[in-house]
Amino acid sequence: MAPTDPEVRPFSIDIDRSVLDDLADRLANTRWPEAQPVDDWSQGVPLAYARELASYWADGYDWAARQAHFNRFDHFLTEIQGLDIHFIHQRSPHDNAFPLLITHGWPGSVVEFNKIIEPLVDPVAHGGRAEDAFHVICPSLPGYGFSGHPSETGWGVERIAGAWDELMVRLGYQAYGAQGGDWGSAVTTQLGRNGGRCVAIHTNMPLGRPTTEAKNNPTEEDLAAFAGGKFYNDWDAGYSKQQSTRPQTLGYGLVDSPAGQMAWIVEKFWAWTDCDGHPENALTKDELLDNIMLYWLNAAGASSARLYWESFANMAGRGRVEVPTGVASFPEEIVRAPRSWCEAGYNITHWTKMDKGGHFGAYEQPEAFVDDVRSFFATIR
Repeated sequence: MAPTDPEVRPFSIDIDRSVLDDLADRLANTRWPEAQPVDDWSQGVPLAYARELASYWADGYDWAARQAHFNRFDHFLTEIQGLDIHFIHQRSPHDNAFPLLITHGWPGSVVEFNKIIEPLVDPVAHGGRAEDAFHVICPSLPGYGFSGHPSETGWGVERIAGAWDELMVRLGYQAYGAQGGDWGSAVTTQLGRNGGRCVAIHTNMPLGRPTTEAKNNPTEEDLAAFAGGKFYNDWDAGYSKQQSTRPQTLGYGLVDSPAGQMAWIVEKFWAWTDCDGHPENALTKDELLDNIMLYWLNAAGASSARLYWESFANMAGRGRVEVPTGVASFPEEIVRAPRSWCEAGYNITHWTKMDKGGHFGAYEQPEAFVDDVRSFFATIR
């Protein structure tokens, strides 16, 4: 461990008042569309809820308090392959803590992990055992959060996985585990394929394909996964087509309009959380806006979307993950791939069907998430 490495610079979130004043002005001057001609979310975020959340953002959301809340963690910046990478690095007080690299996806951010970092780092203080402790490293993907925005092409999943391994070496870790969902799952899967210093992975969104048996003689679990995939392709995948083909065009609206950025993200929290029809059944207004702020403050509407342009067609990747793999399968994942679909791609040694939760498992069900991560990595320490 080299905490004084000059390549690693301490970082604190400190947003200038002028940025917050500009946000307030833009929210006040939002030009709203007419209300949708349906009484549900089937055409997108309903106008009444969009206005309610924007009003709270402007007049009820306390960024100063939220900024202090996130600054309780140890933040850093380091340049890797010409790009500044932001990351949280929370060291455990316990001897023999295991290094764990956790990666978010879209439309998430490192704020997804703010409820799991402390229980992972200091399990004794949260009802666990010292032998389950982790040193936790949570980087912001290139173009996301407080990481730099790539000015060249090539920052796809494979390059990010290489950069993350370089980061872990820079921090002094020669063996570590990795965890991730969404794009974080793709990066984590690639780290597992690469092997080497990454000795085991855990994911809450395993990448799997239907088996021949599933196509010819499907079980109820197979049929549910096929139905989920069909619904996603028919009704829920427009964002990915836009982001994987024309991220720059999309960025003009998202970077200019906080209401636009808010709606673009909140729709997915409605669709992908275990929320019974309303996102605030899964997360609070503050929690939704915390995540949105990391996109708005850093003008990341286009830069975050470019990861789709770089990598979307190759998300499933090539090659099998041979290191031990743990999976937490949440019931409201976009497509809940059965274990049989994933066996070809991973050396699965641990599989848990979670009782509750969706795509943002660490944010929605932090205690269950932490328990599963502890249980899996206890088998490989």
